[in-house]
Amino acid sequence: MSTSLTPATLTTTAPVPIPVPTSLDELVKLLHAELGSKGLDCEGVDVDRVKALMTNYVSNEEDWKKYAHFDKGRYTRNLVDDGNGKFNLMILAWPENVGSAIHDHSGSHCLMKVLDGKLQETLYEWPDRVQLESDHPLDSGLGSDNSDDETSSSSSSCCKAAPMVVKKETILHRDQCAYMSDQLGLHRVSNPLKAAGAGSLSLHLYTPPYETCKTFNEKSSMARASGKCVFYSAGGEKLQSCPSAAYLDCSLTENDKAQ
Repeated sequence: MSTSLTPATLTTTAPVPIPVPTSLDELVKLLHAELGSKGLDCEGVDVDRVKALMTNYVSNEEDWKKYAHFDKGRYTRNLVDDGNGKFNLMILAWPENVGSAIHDHSGSHCLMKVLDGKLQETLYEWPDRVQLESDHPLDSGLGSDNSDDETSSSSSSCCKAAPMVVKKETILHRDQCAYMSDQLGLHRVSNPLKAAGAGSLSLHLYTPPYETCKTFNEKSSMARASGKCVFYSAGGEKLQSCPSAAYLDCSLTENDKAQ
């Protein structure tokens, strides 16, 4: 006796189309809807989908010009939306030839989109062992993770210093978007443009938000705690609480210090 098998009925769910935001304000609303109440770590939230959503937004100067606060020799963090405490959306303003230190993301997911100019991302391997130098934290909305102290004499006697290992370098142009997390390694972001006034701007999504991270010395791989990552402006208005640039030597690049 033969048994007849009825093919199972397969139910497939069509992918939800990824919206195309027509403005920065609309992008903010769509990010709130996509990320829900828990950010990118929430079950069901797709990193690639959120990245595509940010990529779909076409940069428009009328949307972001009020956040484009530059400070000579340092990059600035300018808050666009606090994500109800679940994410931070900010615009970073990079003067010519300015970059961050090599840094981690304290367990946060990072999406970065170039709004104007271009940026270079240098991706590094994690050191075999993370060793902390003496901490010298400073509160800064001007890129407190913007310096490798290459002349530091702090070192641990238990492990030999070794230079950081570069995995790859990428140039990101206007409207290109990149994803970064601690699982991928460490990175440094810089504006490779050299001409005076050739600033670049980028839109960054961090979820969950973080206030401090670790920065790394490229020559020794030694780590130290960054200063508190506060904002230079919020909602387009410069914050009066932002520290004076006179106290922000830690936000200078090594090229700036040598001048």
